[in-house]
Amino acid sequence: MSDLDLTLHIWRQAGPDRPGAMKTYRVKGVSEHASFLEMLDILNQQLQERGEEPVAFDSDCREGICGTCSLVINGRPHGPNAGTTTCQLHMRYFKPGDEIWIEPWRAGAFPVQRDLCVDRSAFDRIISAGGFISANVGSAPDANAVLVPKVSAERAMDAAACIGCGACVAACPNSSAMLFVAAKLGHLHHLPQGQAERSQRTMAMVTAMDAAGFGNCTNHYECEAACPKGISRDYIAMMNRDYAKAVFAGRDEKKGAGGAG
Repeated sequence: MSDLDLTLHIWRQAGPDRPGAMKTYRVKGVSEHASFLEMLDILNQQLQERGEEPVAFDSDCREGICGTCSLVINGRPHGPNAGTTTCQLHMRYFKPGDEIWIEPWRAGAFPVQRDLCVDRSAFDRIISAGGFISANVGSAPDANAVLVPKVSAERAMDAAACIGCGACVAACPNSSAMLFVAAKLGHLHHLPQGQAERSQRTMAMVTAMDAAGFGNCTNHYECEAACPKGISRDYIAMMNRDYAKAVFAGRDEKKGAGGAG
C-alpha cells in the first residue's frame, strides 16, 4: 500500500468556555505503518508549516498502558479495533481517501478543555475517595504468607488491568462510570487485604461517582465493548451487590445506635 492521503474532521475548541465545531483538514503522505497518534503528529507538523494552530490531543506512553489517548474515532472510543487503545491503532486499518471523524470523549463529567483534550479529574476524585487500603500492615510480608485462591488472584488482576482511560464513559449512552469504579473495587475486593474496608470503600467510591455527575447504568454493555482491556461487566454486578450490602449494613448500624440511646 502506498502512503495515505486522508480527510480528517476534527473537533476544535479553543477553551472550556468557548464554542467548538468540527473542522476539516487534509493530511498527506501518511505511512500505513504509522500509528494514529503519529498521523496526528504529521497533521500538526503540516499545520505549523502553514502557520496554523496545531490540534491539541492527549498522549503519554503510546504503549497502551496509561489510558491517556482519549479519542472517539468514527463514533467509537479508541477507534474500530476491539481491545485497542488509540495509540495502538495503526493506519493500515484505513484506506487511501478515507474520511475520519475525530472527537473528544463526550460526557458531562469530562468537560472539554481544548480540542480533543478533556478533564478526567473526576476519576481521580473517585480513587481518592476510597481506591486504596489504609490499614497499616507493616512491612511487605512473604509472598506465600497470605493465601489467595488462584481464581480470586486472577479476577483481581483482570480488574487491575483497567487503565482509567474513560472509554467506558464515552461509549455509554448515560455516560456511566460504573465499569471503571467496579474494576477499581474488584481489584481490591478479590484480595484478602481489601476486605477490612470493603463496605466503606464501596460506599465512598460510589458516592464520589454520583457526586461527579456520571450517569447510571442501564445495561447497554457498551462499556464492556469499548474497554481496551476487556474489563467484564460482571464486576458491575459485584459492585451492585456490595453496595446493597453496605447500604443495609449502614441502616442496621444506625438502628443499633438509636436503640442503644
